[in-house]
Amino acid sequence: MYNELKNKVAVVTGGGGVLCSTMSEALAKEGVRVAVVDLREEAANAVAEKIRAAGGDATGFACNCLDKDSLIACREKVLEKYGTIDILLNGAGGNHPDATTGEGKTFFDLTPDGFRKVFDLNLVGTMLPTQVFGEVIAEKKKGNIINISSMSAFHPLTRTIAYSAAKAAISNMTEWLACYFNLEYSPDIRVNAIAPGFLLTNQNRYLLTDKETGEMTPRGHQVMNHTPMGRYGDPVDLVGGVLFLLSDGAKFINGIVMPIDGAFNAYSVV
Repeated sequence: MYNELKNKVAVVTGGGGVLCSTMSEALAKEGVRVAVVDLREEAANAVAEKIRAAGGDATGFACNCLDKDSLIACREKVLEKYGTIDILLNGAGGNHPDATTGEGKTFFDLTPDGFRKVFDLNLVGTMLPTQVFGEVIAEKKKGNIINISSMSAFHPLTRTIAYSAAKAAISNMTEWLACYFNLEYSPDIRVNAIAPGFLLTNQNRYLLTDKETGEMTPRGHQVMNHTPMGRYGDPVDLVGGVLFLLSDGAKFINGIVMPIDGAFNAYSVV
């Protein structure tokens, strides 16, 4: 469908996770050669093996996205394998209970260390890979970077204070980077983000479902009541937006944050 993506090289951080493994597989189906990067080497390799079994081109790489030396070492391995980098998908991120209120934990109980865990994982975990892998894109003066924001960047969600703030920072940084790469390096570099709505994943399952019964929590019911499409998203629902933003059809789209949310962001209760 997107012939212009064929033979491009994509680095996908957090590629061993549910969302980014789905994106990696989708990129490979379009002929993209995928460097699946994850802190967990076995997870990265498993995704790469699945892609290769389906006829795609992928290699797993172990890397700590919060360690610049680790990222630089990973970049050299990617370049040795594929020769260049055309696409960076910054998928590393997530929330942590240490930075979440509720269940007897108030805002006043939260610690700086808990906040730092979430800010480092999301914001620094996007900034550092963009410095390291994005440098290749800057030098060749052409390429695409996709960041992962969140609905919580538009409307801070109850309980997830650090995550909401970190994702808002990613949205802001996406806009800044889009201008920076254009003005300092090339108009042929684009930086955009997607903002997923509520997808039921291992990271947020404890907030949306009861671990004993599997039934929706009161928070889960609130999410459904504020999602006009009436369902959680599926990882595959993110694929169309990512592929479009990487395609020539989006060549004048730069610095945006695209909601993929079942109209959650559009809905207001009156």
